[in-house]
Amino acid sequence: MNGALTGVIVAAAVVLLLLFMAVKIVPEYGRGVVSRLGRIVGAKGPGLFVIIPFVDRMARASPRTVTMDTPPQDVITKDSVTVRGDAATCFNVVDPNRSVVAIEDHVKGTSQTAQTTLRSILGQVGLGVQRYRRPPRRNRSAA
Repeated sequence: MNGALTGVIVAAAVVLLLLFMAVKIVPEYGRGVVSRLGRIVGAKGPGLFVIIPFVDRMARASPRTVTMDTPPQDVITKDSVTVRGDAATCFNVVDPNRSVVAIEDHVKGTSQTAQTTLRSILGQVGLGVQRYRRPPRRNRSAA
């Protein structure tokens, strides 16, 4: 009797563990990309869905808009003047499958692309054009 009860408890624990591993909940602002034995099955969610434990893997991707600062870049302009420029970057994931498969870290990749683009754009123009296009500073003095 004692051995049978222990077996039932162990079996119930294994079933509960597999159930917790199989049920996935993806929030409204997220998508889950499921791969089965290394092949992409597709993007799931939002909501509750079931995967096969030990066979399926799920990576999360957020389609929300991400804003980040591009660190200041020292650039040599077209007329050989060194300037420093920074920018703000906004992006969002359109295809969750590609964001998981095509690049290891899409946030870092976007940051690197933004830095390269900033250096490229600032390097193509002369200092006079940059001063002309610069937005006016607001008066921050106390009245």
